[in-house]
Amino acid sequence: MLEQIKKANDIKEIAPEDYQELAAEIRSFLIEKISKTGGHLASNLGVVELTMAMHLTFTLPEDKIIWDVGHQSYTHKLLTGRTAGFDELRCFGGLSGFPKPGESECDAFGTGHSSTSISAGLGYVRAREIKGEDYQVISVIGDGSLTGGMAYEALNNASQVKSNFIIVLNDNHMSISENVGGISKYLNRLRSAELYHGLKKGVEETLEYIPGVGKPMIRQLKKAKNSLKQLVIPGMLFEDMGITYLGPVAGHDVEKLCKTFREARRIKGPVLVHVLTEKGRGYEPAIAMPDKFHGVGPFDIETGESLSPATKDSYTDVFGKVLTDIAMKDETVVAITAAMADGTGLKRFASKFPKRFFDVGIAEEHAVTFAAGLACAGMKPVFAVYSSFLQRGFDQLIHDVALQKLPVVFAVDRGGLVGNDGDTHQGIFDLSYLSMIPNMTVMSPKHKWELADMLRFAFKLQGPVAIRYPRGSAFDAFEEYREEIALGKSEWIYREEEVAIISVGHMFSEAVLAYKKLKEAGRKVSLINARFVKPLDTQMIEEVAKTHSIIYTVEENVKIGGFGSQVADYAEEHSLPVKVCPFALPDDYVEQGNVEVLREVLGLNGSAIAEKIEKDLKG
Repeated sequence: MLEQIKKANDIKEIAPEDYQELAAEIRSFLIEKISKTGGHLASNLGVVELTMAMHLTFTLPEDKIIWDVGHQSYTHKLLTGRTAGFDELRCFGGLSGFPKPGESECDAFGTGHSSTSISAGLGYVRAREIKGEDYQVISVIGDGSLTGGMAYEALNNASQVKSNFIIVLNDNHMSISENVGGISKYLNRLRSAELYHGLKKGVEETLEYIPGVGKPMIRQLKKAKNSLKQLVIPGMLFEDMGITYLGPVAGHDVEKLCKTFREARRIKGPVLVHVLTEKGRGYEPAIAMPDKFHGVGPFDIETGESLSPATKDSYTDVFGKVLTDIAMKDETVVAITAAMADGTGLKRFASKFPKRFFDVGIAEEHAVTFAAGLACAGMKPVFAVYSSFLQRGFDQLIHDVALQKLPVVFAVDRGGLVGNDGDTHQGIFDLSYLSMIPNMTVMSPKHKWELADMLRFAFKLQGPVAIRYPRGSAFDAFEEYREEIALGKSEWIYREEEVAIISVGHMFSEAVLAYKKLKEAGRKVSLINARFVKPLDTQMIEEVAKTHSIIYTVEENVKIGGFGSQVADYAEEHSLPVKVCPFALPDDYVEQGNVEVLREVLGLNGSAIAEKIEKDLKG
């Protein structure tokens, strides 16, 4: 079946009696390919029939399907002719793990973060109305993404639309971690609302048999449907907002889904189709552990066990262990996550201190201001969050935390290049956007011991602190270099003259490699661990300028607004007799790929750094 699908809309040539077989083939294909390349598995296995039904009902690329986050779009990619690309899924130069308009015109909107699809879909709808065009717009959003405030801003706005706009709520009871909060409880009530739906269907079918009377009565009943729903289902949120609600619909029955979508496309105005799916469907390990198989590396299909080599403690592991230890001694320490308890290393803390652990759902803006409130009330909040997700709380960082000088600790995980998730997830802007905020202290550790020291130090400061560290195994060399941390002070590792390399955070390992290569070439080199990106160690810069002709800064962050730019600005402003050359990332987005490959391509590994410095010195 799958081999017959070469391009968009080919699925419409498949006979209805073969839909189940096609779904089974798609699941088998995904399990096989992802077991080799890694990727998002559980979420994709859960939407196979849903995706098939949308492709059967609508016409691509004329109609627009917009995926929220987009990690569940693999079946969509298969049904639009990208099967061959799965051998290099999420590899450098290969198929993206998320929708990419540049990859296919069937990808209507580029995504990677949550709660955006309704807003983007509404944009399409309004443009369609203005231009007088005729196509369908379908925004798919998960129940986890529905915990994000942006989704409600869009729903509120969508209620004013008079033309058709279909919102598909993919309800699998989960985001990455188990869903939390009031919307999760509300959806639980909707899932069990069969009394209402059975009553509605039975009444309509009975009235249809009454000649001349039945259909007018049905129309009158439909006008009164809100009252009926309010009677049977308290708090009918979507209908109360002016959005027609259809569902819940069995999410693994292609024909029922197609029928529902055909009904939905006839409705004037916004309509929400509530679809119940099972995350990980078709693969028992993914059903049993959907969070583990949300994003997975290569694994053994038979057992579900990871085939990735055993790794040392990651920076995330170190953070989780040290924070738990600190909290055992200080009852005012509390931890916050935005639906990423496992990914940010807070599972240990949550099990030890459940009353001091808060999962706020996919709501980073709320998490930041919530932390500010906790700090005002005398607690010591830590918000553990991925770098690219903290971007969503930028206004709250400035206005609610830093402006008030509140002691909130931001554990900024996945700083720098994250690899295969690509440009929507690379944490390459944080040093710039955090450093520009007044009252903010920004630190980045060179190895795992320094991360532990920085976390303990952060709780001593009377203001906001960000500690930025990368994904992956923690660097565990140079244990003996562990000077006591002082605010805004760097750490000299090797002190010579001629050339100074100032390294930021986890790029220390690459700086060490560059240092060794330059020493082998007979160069005199100083190596400095910056430790603080803000406040800038100006005393160190002036000291370096007295004995060195050139400074090279090394950071895994965009150059604009980064550490190197700050050092260069200071040197120029104070007319220091030293040239500053930053090694940093370009003013661009970085695509997916293995981190080592990306560093090589971008000229940001130890060998490339040493080669460039040697070339400069010879010149």
